[in-house]
Amino acid sequence: MRITRLAATFGAMTMMLGAAAACGGNDSGSGSGSGSGGGSGIVGKASSGKLTFGVKADQPGLGLQTGSTYSGFDIEISKIIAKGLGVPESGITWKTTVSANREAYIQQGQVDVVVATYTINDERKQKVNFAGPYYIAGQDLLVPVNSTITGPESLAGKKVCSVSGSTPAKRIQTDYKQAQLQQFDSYSKCVTALAGGQVDAVTTDDIILAGYASQEQYAGKFKVVGKPFSTEPYGIGVKKDDTAGCNKINEILKAAASDGSYKKAWDDTLGKSGKAAPELDTSKLTNCA
Repeated sequence: MRITRLAATFGAMTMMLGAAAACGGNDSGSGSGSGSGGGSGIVGKASSGKLTFGVKADQPGLGLQTGSTYSGFDIEISKIIAKGLGVPESGITWKTTVSANREAYIQQGQVDVVVATYTINDERKQKVNFAGPYYIAGQDLLVPVNSTITGPESLAGKKVCSVSGSTPAKRIQTDYKQAQLQQFDSYSKCVTALAGGQVDAVTTDDIILAGYASQEQYAGKFKVVGKPFSTEPYGIGVKKDDTAGCNKINEILKAAASDGSYKKAWDDTLGKSGKAAPELDTSKLTNCA
């Protein structure tokens, strides 16, 4: 009888220890796997003084990696957000994203925030939450200076390059089916193909194309057609359930619009192209779901 009681006691203790270990394991997994501070979102994660931002690495003027350094408008916007959340620049980790993996990186916790020429649309809003928009772009075409392409209506039979998973690529597929769409995982590869004559045009947002056209190696070779055929509101992506973090970023953007830091971010990057800083219309910031 005493053996039975001892066995029962030992079994109960084992179950209690197992439950405690399981709880501890879940807390740890949530904190590191979600990238959101154990369910507290980016506001909670920022309290550690560290955040990981997903950014582009091949877009001059917006997100460009040179060695271990990232530069561009999106990078400066990221720094503004980090500062507003109490995270110093030294606490920022940059992680290169491409158009096709932005939602996955947010969902998997590989990044905490994505600032990567990230168009807000209904399909993506099913997977992530968006603050912003912090800039309104428009889809356009980059072509050789002597090209006869004058706009999307003259793309029939032309080889048009864009990035897999991007909004511009999908628009060509659905609205301009007579174009021959070629897709790569980065716009820099599309521009290289354009320079080599393998494609007739590159399509994405006008400001991205302007950045490529202004690069020294392409100066005088390309032109942006200048006939936008979409509206592309750039948002800041966070986890789908992080409403508090989304709202906080919108507050930070409002402050940046009024204290001059938004304009400075533009002037220090895209402003060098000669294009004046746009007004950040804070009345159009998203209602975080």
